[in-house]
Amino acid sequence: MTRFRLPLLLVALVFLAGCGFHLRNKIALPSDLGPVRVMGASTSYSALVTSLSRGLQGAGATLAAPIGEDSAAMPEEQVATLRILSERWGDLPIAVDQFGRAQEFSLRYAVVFAFKRADGTDLVPQQVVELSRDYVSPPQDATGTATEREVLADELRRDMAASILRRIDGVVRSGPVNVAP
Repeated sequence: MTRFRLPLLLVALVFLAGCGFHLRNKIALPSDLGPVRVMGASTSYSALVTSLSRGLQGAGATLAAPIGEDSAAMPEEQVATLRILSERWGDLPIAVDQFGRAQEFSLRYAVVFAFKRADGTDLVPQQVVELSRDYVSPPQDATGTATEREVLADELRRDMAASILRRIDGVVRSGPVNVAP
């Protein structure tokens, strides 16, 4: 058995090397971006804003203090802004039982965002990202449904932050945005 292990491992490594798999690179940000402020739709202290701030910081961005905390130290015109314009949640029933009660739902999360440089030009023009997850919620046994929905909502927030950061990365890597006046 042990004499087959090494050749099998070598064959597996050759196939993995040839499949094109590689780890995702660090998110690209323009070198002249400067400090970045992440602003939420209603408040700067949302879970999405926190996740985006951490992701940008991990990509090498310098974070500016949210407005109201230390805005005198860094005037608005010197800060690039990732603004979350709106966040919307919704539950859509997608399956019903013979009594017309919803059995399965689709949890939807949509975010509208825009990323502007310090000079006011668009780095990433206004975009909408929508994610959804399906979950089962039997009406006769709803014990864990609220907890399951909360777990799915947390996963969607993490996925949304990653999706927004990938969009920023894609725009930066593709080159300058050509926006008609």
